[in-house]
Amino acid sequence: MGIILAILIFGFIVMFHEFGHFIVAKKSGIQVFDFSIGFGPSVLHWQRGETTYNIRPIPLGGFCAMGEDSAEGEKGNFNEKPVWVRMLVILAGPFFNFILAFLIGIILVGATGYDEPVIGDVMDNYPAAEAGIRPGDEIVSINGKRIHLWREITLNNAMYPGEKDDIVYERDGKRHEVTITPVKGEDGRYMMGIQARKEYYTKANVLTAIQYGYYEVKYSVRSTIDGLKMLLYRKIGIKELSGPVGIGNLVNDSYQESRSYGVKAVLMTMLSIALLISANLGVMNLLPIPALDGGRLLFLIIEAVRRKRIPPEKEGIVHLVGMALLLILMAIVMYNDITKIIAGR
Repeated sequence: MGIILAILIFGFIVMFHEFGHFIVAKKSGIQVFDFSIGFGPSVLHWQRGETTYNIRPIPLGGFCAMGEDSAEGEKGNFNEKPVWVRMLVILAGPFFNFILAFLIGIILVGATGYDEPVIGDVMDNYPAAEAGIRPGDEIVSINGKRIHLWREITLNNAMYPGEKDDIVYERDGKRHEVTITPVKGEDGRYMMGIQARKEYYTKANVLTAIQYGYYEVKYSVRSTIDGLKMLLYRKIGIKELSGPVGIGNLVNDSYQESRSYGVKAVLMTMLSIALLISANLGVMNLLPIPALDGGRLLFLIIEAVRRKRIPPEKEGIVHLVGMALLLILMAIVMYNDITKIIAGR
């Protein structure tokens, strides 16, 4: 069941992403010949107008084949449209991922509440207590970054262990500033010495569900970007990355852990994972990497600046090489995922 849920979640997110490309292309008068979820040979398809809709067996992505190869001057040719229209079509996929994550965030916050960054307890002999922080104080920002969720504090500690933090907190309507350097606790983790409230979640109304639904997306985007920074600065290696196999294993483990708490717990857990994956996919697709939406957008930006399109054959070669390198990376990540699963068992 966990694996089936993983396939359904990933398939739906990919479908929403491709639908973004599809709907903006259609509204822009661009032909869409193939709308596919998954890769490989078609196992289910139907025709409507000029578009063939396909379900394919390998649930690792999808594609929306537009009129890039239509004859020059032909109506509906993607490349005949103004560069700003093509940019909108490319941006629509990641944008729809963020929309989906936002909608999921609203549902999650409406159903479970939100984790305010309000301190429940301060541990003796730790930097927070020595700096004068007390229970009931609300963390406003860390190192200039606005804090809205308790998980953002946890994320900061995980991403920058042992590094000095400039903290702004609020008490009785007044803001105070302190500088804290987390120290290593008994469990080996770096800690400020603060703990969340026992009543972890605050109940949301309609307005706060929308507000904190946005903060949920912001948190997921920030965690993705911070992870990319750690990879770039070599604080983590490729072995720490996870792909579809790792995600499937995460979904399966999360399902097994939450099922004993009932259907609602399973649903909320799956939605949390879906939000993270959707936001992650939106960010990753905006990276200026050939074969991804960000790579195609980069070529369009260059075209807009030089007012001349890069020769299609040269652009095609770049995207082909990029796709080959991505497939190699996916193979390495998949191998690492399988190795971790086997080792865990």
